[in-house]
Amino acid sequence: MIGRAVLGESARAAGYRLIVRDEVGSTMEEARRALAQGDTGKLWIVARSQNAGRGRHGRQWTSPPGNLYASLLLVAPCEPVLAPQLGFVAGLALHDAAARVTGLAAPRLALKWPNDLLIHGAKCSGLLLEGESRAGQFSVVIGLGVNIASCAQGTPYPADFLQAHAPAATIEAMLVALGDAWAVRFATWQAAGGFGSIRQAWLERAAFLGQTITIRPPDGAVSGVFAGIDPTGRLLLETPAGIRPFDAGDLFFGASPDPRPSS
Repeated sequence: MIGRAVLGESARAAGYRLIVRDEVGSTMEEARRALAQGDTGKLWIVARSQNAGRGRHGRQWTSPPGNLYASLLLVAPCEPVLAPQLGFVAGLALHDAAARVTGLAAPRLALKWPNDLLIHGAKCSGLLLEGESRAGQFSVVIGLGVNIASCAQGTPYPADFLQAHAPAATIEAMLVALGDAWAVRFATWQAAGGFGSIRQAWLERAAFLGQTITIRPPDGAVSGVFAGIDPTGRLLLETPAGIRPFDAGDLFFGASPDPRPSS
C-alpha cells in the first residue's frame, strides 16, 4: 500500500511533479496518455498496482501491491540518438536509491547490462526505456519496477526484494530516494555533455565485469568475457575471434549452452 507518497527535495527543486494512482494498466501507458494530452514532462506517475505491466520485449511484469511501479515522462530530454544513454542514467539512479534505502553498496548491489539492478546476483529491479516523437518533438518514458515487499516466485532466474535486506524499506522511501537520485544523475549527464562520467560510474557498479557471460541476441547465443561497454553503451564481449559489440540481447551468467539468466 502506498501511503503519503511525495517526491524528495532535490526532485521538487528541479521541477519534477508526481501523480499517484491506485491501480492502472501500466504506468508507462499512463505516461503516454499524459504526453498525448500535452503534458510538458518531468512527470513521475506511480501506481499501487498494475494489471498490464510489461518489461523488455513485451514480457509481462508481475505487479502485486507492495512494490514500486513508476514511470517518468521526459519531454525533449535529448536528441533521439542519445536516448539509450538515459537507461544507464536511470540505472545509476536506481543503484543510488537502493543503496540509500538499504545501506548496501557495490559489489553486493550491482547493475546488470542493460537495465537491471541486482542484490547478491538476484534481480530486484528493472527498467524499460521507450521513445516517442510527436509533432517533431522527441519524448522518453522510463518505466521502473522495484521489488520492495516481495518478488516473483518460480522464475527461471533468481529474484530478490529490498525488505529481505532492509525490513524498514518502504515504497515511499524508495520513491523519494529514486526521484532525488534521478534529478542529480540526469543533471550531471546534461551538464557533462557526454556519456563519459556516466559510463565510468556505471562500470564501477557493473555485475559480471571481467567474467564469462552469454549474450542472446536474436541471431543466437554467444559466450565470452564481459569486457565493458563502449562510448555508446554497447556491451563489449571478448571472444576467441576478438571483441564483439552488442546493442541488445539478454545477458546470462556463465557459458552453458542453456544458461540460467542472472536476472
